[in-house]
Amino acid sequence: MIVKVRVIPNAPDNEVVSRIGSVLRVKVAAPSVTEKANNTLRNYLAEFFEVSAPKVNILRGANGREKTVEIVGKTEEDLKRVMESIP
Repeated sequence: MIVKVRVIPNAPDNEVVSRIGSVLRVKVAAPSVTEKANNTLRNYLAEFFEVSAPKVNILRGANGREKTVEIVGKTEEDLKRVMESIP
């Protein structure tokens, strides 16, 4: 599944804030230093979607706040069910 993610760095905790269509707004508890925020995002999304961290790949936007992320390791149906549970 390909997901668009809007990252909000320097948050107190990691959390999915909302979903607007297929775009997730995710707060990460890491500074906007590229690799720290990206690693935190990757690990958090892996936990959120219940897959291992190597199954979450940042395809585009590694240097910006708007990212295109690929999540594999579960069926498309299971991943959509998780997405639909986000308010």
